Amino acid sequence: MHYGIEVVTLGDYADPRPVVRLAQAAEAAGWEACAVWDHLGFVWGAPSGDALITLAAVAQATSRLRLISAITPLPRRRPHEVAHALAALDLLSGGRVIFGTGLGGVAEEYAAFGLPTEPKARAAMLDEGLTIIERLWSGETVHHQGVHYVVNGVSLAPLPVQRPRIPIWIGGESRAALRRAARWDGWVIGSVDESGQVLRTPERVAEEIAYIQAQRAGDAPFAVALTGQSQPHDARVQEYADAGVTWWLESLHGYRGDFEALMARVEAGPPR
Repeated sequence: MHYGIEVVTLGDYADPRPVVRLAQAAEAAGWEACAVWDHLGFVWGAPSGDALITLAAVAQATSRLRLISAITPLPRRRPHEVAHALAALDLLSGGRVIFGTGLGGVAEEYAAFGLPTEPKARAAMLDEGLTIIERLWSGETVHHQGVHYVVNGVSLAPLPVQRPRIPIWIGGESRAALRRAARWDGWVIGSVDESGQVLRTPERVAEEIAYIQAQRAGDAPFAVALTGQSQPHDARVQEYADAGVTWWLESLHGYRGDFEALMARVEAGPPR
């Protein structure tokens, strides 16, 4: 099991600076990653931070933490711009980026800017966009005439440090999301609500992982990242590890307490 923190970048944590402080403390305490949300919360009244800017700030302030977008709704961004930005972040961080992506669960963040809200349309944009990103990260000259996107003979430069590409983790709990995750490098999912109430038991996670594995071709490593709330030496986390979870991401947000309370949890270290 690997351990990271997941910062809900809404409210006070829309400001990258407290996120950086939590990330620095996490690295010192033995956590291995910093994941951040990617929402346009200001659309529905909540201050919200930009995920890639925040991760860039964390990259400059740390040396070991993996940097995870958890998750970036690709259909509301242009895939070539995401490919370019993440390649730059991977260079900046020395190859520490993990791209978590999915459809996005808040339709208002699409509707407010005239983007499609229908899940099937967003799913098609996500799949087409991921194809473009993978090809751009390969370094090839990309020619693409798709339903949603066009690329006319473009080669991305500079390329990411990680080869053949930055790992891609898929978020979502639908069967379609699980099948999509099976085609890439990992699956990221939540286990609790904002009050800490468990929504996803180890038994349920084990069933979902089995479904994903049944869809996979080959035996390449596959990450399963679960967000949740724990205390140091929390035996429940081992139950999730036994179910097949490979990353525990400790969820940090304002509902858990003030900044000092969250910092104390981070400084106490992973729930080994």
